[in-house]
This record gives sequence, C-alpha cells and structure tokens, in this order.
Amino acid sequence: AVTESYIPGSTFKIITSAMALEEKRDEMPSHVSCPGYKIVADRKIHCHKVTGHGSLTFAEGLQQSCNVWFMTLGELVGIDTYRQYTTAFGYREKTGIDLPGEGSSIFASEMTKLDLAIYAFGQNFNVTPMQQLCAVSAVANGGKLMTPYIVEKVTDQAGNVIYQHDAERAMKRNVVSEAVCDELAVALEEGVSGSGGAKNAYVAGYRVAAKTGTSEKKGTDFVDREAY
Repeated sequence: AVTESYIPGSTFKIITSAMALEEKRDEMPSHVSCPGYKIVADRKIHCHKVTGHGSLTFAEGLQQSCNVWFMTLGELVGIDTYRQYTTAFGYREKTGIDLPGEGSSIFASEMTKLDLAIYAFGQNFNVTPMQQLCAVSAVANGGKLMTPYIVEKVTDQAGNVIYQHDAERAMKRNVVSEAVCDELAVALEEGVSGSGGAKNAYVAGYRVAAKTGTSEKKGTDFVDREAY
C-alpha cells in the first residue's frame, strides 16, 4: 500500500467528480447519453458497459460508473485544471506517512486530450494505494487533505510521553469545498443503498458511501511518463 503503485481505476471517479463539481458545476450537463463509447481524438473509447447506459444524470453516471460521463467531465475540466487538482489531492507528492520506502505516482509528462479522457475514469496512470486512500479520505473529511500516520504516541518505560502525533500539523490543505463533499457522499451512499454498482458494499445498520473500482492490465506501458 505504501511502496508499490497501481492503476486506481474507477475509484478515481470520486476525484474527477470532486474537481468537476468544484470548478464546472454550472457547465455540467443535466444528463449525458451513453451509447457505450465516446470518440476522443479519433479514438473510440468504450464504456465498461459496451451496450451503453442510455441517458444518465451525474449521480447516476457516478453510481453506474459510466466512462462516457467521466470522459465528458474530463473534457469539461481541461488538462490544466486536472493537473492542478491531482497536485492538490496529493497525487504528485509522497504522502509523508511515517513508514519507510514510500513510492511515487506516474503520470504522462505531457498530457494530451486522449490522456485526459482516459485519466478521467482512472486508467493509464499509477498512484500508490496510500495516495489514493488519502485523496478519497479528503472527500470524506469535507475537503481536508491529511498526512496519514501510524504512530499516535511513544512513551518511555515510566509512561512519560516522548512523542505525540500533532493532529493540527497533519492537515495539509483544503482541496474542495465541504458542500461538494456532502453532495458526493450522498451520491455514493445512494450507489450502495439503491441500484448502483456498489450495492454489494451494503452493511445493515450503517450508511455506507462506496465506489466500485476495476482497471485493465495493459500489455505495454507509456514511454513518455514521469514519476513524482
């Protein structure tokens, strides 16, 4: 979770949603029609449901994990804003967790519109599981990105505290507004309690907000990528 990187897949749609709601809410369409693919830079990029989802609201697009919706959001957000938010959410730096050997993320050094479309639904770039946990937790925390930690305190043999974790210093920055986080929490919870793709995460007696996540294993890798 700390040293290795992976392709986050559809769990990253939480982050694309957050940046789109924060920056482009007024420009977001009320519905997007998914025929099962979207043409970007002369390439046909498929949704996971190749027969198409039909017309979906944003919340439905998130709950059904519609790639066409998220390619649409990526196009709306744009390359520069996408880069800014992946930086703000901590993907382009190490988390600073108090464990050795922390790994780094890998993104394309020069993003294209095709990269953006695919990145928007969580494919073709690498992050560590810890980076992903921190970013998603920022949404759960009302937009506050925190430094993760293992050790709360250290005491000597007499019980005196010789180290205490500083919770105030653990907060790095506010990434998105609390209102955006609340809206996402409702949509993700309805994806569990309703007919969304995350309904298997339902636990009786609890309100659970969840997002499904799968990614494709590629036979070849990008040549022009950089590590952070």
